[in-house]
Amino acid sequence: MSRLVMKFGGTSVADLDKIANAASKVAQEVKNGHEVIVIVSAMSGKTNELVSWVKETKEDYDQAEYDSVVSSGENITSGLMALRLQEMGVPARSWQGWQVPVQATGHHESARIDAIPTDNLNKSFESGHKVAVIAGFQGVMDDGRIATLGRGGSDTTAVAFAAAVNAVRCDIYTDVDGIYTTDPRIVSEARKLNNISYEEMLELASLGAKVLQTRSVELARSYKIPLRVLSSFEEDISENIGTMVCQEKDIMENIKAVKGVAYSRDEAKLTLVSVADRPGVAAAIFVPLADAGVNVDMIVQNISEEGRTDMTFSCPVDQVIRAKKALTEAMSADLINYKELIADTLVAKISIVGNGMRSHAGVAAQMFEVLANEGVNIRVITTSEIKVSVLVDRKYMELAVRALHDAFELENA
Repeated sequence: MSRLVMKFGGTSVADLDKIANAASKVAQEVKNGHEVIVIVSAMSGKTNELVSWVKETKEDYDQAEYDSVVSSGENITSGLMALRLQEMGVPARSWQGWQVPVQATGHHESARIDAIPTDNLNKSFESGHKVAVIAGFQGVMDDGRIATLGRGGSDTTAVAFAAAVNAVRCDIYTDVDGIYTTDPRIVSEARKLNNISYEEMLELASLGAKVLQTRSVELARSYKIPLRVLSSFEEDISENIGTMVCQEKDIMENIKAVKGVAYSRDEAKLTLVSVADRPGVAAAIFVPLADAGVNVDMIVQNISEEGRTDMTFSCPVDQVIRAKKALTEAMSADLINYKELIADTLVAKISIVGNGMRSHAGVAAQMFEVLANEGVNIRVITTSEIKVSVLVDRKYMELAVRALHDAFELENA
């Protein structure tokens, strides 16, 4: 019997009525002949509440105890979902991460899934259960302690299970009906995409799109798992709805130069003024930042003058204090020397993404021209084969997104 993975996010299981709605979709897939693995998030808002309780109890908290508390939201949802399915006559059993077990490695709060042995699940299905409801976002470390996978980790849980059981597909149910060319809240003409490649989705997810966690897309690409995003609030669950994330070769639509526009509002730009321009200076700057857990993105180094240069990089705005501390300590330890550290916390990152950029010339030039015509000054630029990203003043973010979406005619994508 084929196996299907269905993941329901927090808004899809926010209360008992929504859990019942999600359970009806699971029951339909069982009726269609699937054995179903359901991955659930905590009820909407519950994880934030649990995190706040931890921080109120102890600001400098023990990360292992943090995981013990914060992972409990998914346990509640999985039990309630299993009970609802049983009430509907569907044989179901709930599972916590340690019971499967979802074997995890790394650090608490940001663990990574190492392996998912399926013997226990197989025995459950063989005994007559049609559905396994599994708490997402959690695994178990070698020492037996519960570990969480980072915010959005239930997406990764779902794709990992799809790979482990060789599922026919992994469906991600959320409060939107698919992946759009950009945020419909900013551009009303944004269009839902029927298909998008793993590579394009990876770029969009890493550049600010909130629909899927980046690690889940990486995993889907590695194991070639068909990944579908769809709304839990639509009646139709046929294979023709939502957005399918798949291999580029499986997309039959015309490949346009640009597939979507992404943005990240909470960015910061830091500049080290007058750094010694010598071999190893980049490592002296970015190794301490990495050790401090600062996620550096865009990097620009100016032309050297008289043996000195400026080094500019971007990072999430909530990591600026951490970055400043790491660089100040590096300077105190004589690892680097600079005249001034300037932080601009009022910038945003705007990106265009599309596999078609590989074969279409002039995409970056068109982007820059559009922004210039709107009076938007570009602070930093980075590119890859299928994306161009710029830092701009945050006050121009929505203007830039709308202008680029219109210029590349994405409403007709």
